[in-house]
Amino acid sequence: MTLLQEIAARAAPHRLGLFGALRLTAEDGLPPEWRTLVLVGPEEPGFWAHLTAQPEWADGKADPVDRWSERAIAEIARASGGLAVFPFGGPPHHPFFPWAVRSGRAFASPVTILVHDRAGLFVSYRGAIALREVVDLPPPVPNPCDSCAEKPCLTACPVGALGQDGYDVPTCHAFLDRSEGQDCLNRGCRVRRACPLSKAYGRVEEQSAYHMRLFHK
Repeated sequence: MTLLQEIAARAAPHRLGLFGALRLTAEDGLPPEWRTLVLVGPEEPGFWAHLTAQPEWADGKADPVDRWSERAIAEIARASGGLAVFPFGGPPHHPFFPWAVRSGRAFASPVTILVHDRAGLFVSYRGAIALREVVDLPPPVPNPCDSCAEKPCLTACPVGALGQDGYDVPTCHAFLDRSEGQDCLNRGCRVRRACPLSKAYGRVEEQSAYHMRLFHK
């Protein structure tokens, strides 16, 4: 079993999966002994049911998802001889968007946000694990948007807040305040849901609603 396979096996009980890996460079801001980075994200189906059964979800304290992510990924990192790194908290603020693209499994979508080869526009990274070892990296995958003929993400937003020109956040918030915006607020962004890969990923609407409520506070 390779080191990446071992990490995947340790992540599986936490309903986490490996979302890509890349070589670290001096520009990435981590100490030079860390040579490889493994990106970790929700493994669907089943992630949300697992997370909401954890003690962090029930203890009434702030940021349960981030606190659970810190505990779970730190546990995986320790068992793998690695260092846990997160997209939240800081400083330092780690460059997860460029890391995702460099992994060869995520791309800038037609609506400018990240799209992942398996999670689609629902891609999220709960953290990453830095390794001292230089491991053999999986080959990059083709950009899934290149073979998506209809590109429904480009026309899914009812108010054009998310499209090929980027993300108009004020317009999005204004729409979510209206009755017509309750579908996005309670079921998740229509653009992200429109992606064929997102539809096949298995993310439940309760998870999208939770993150939408945090976004729209």
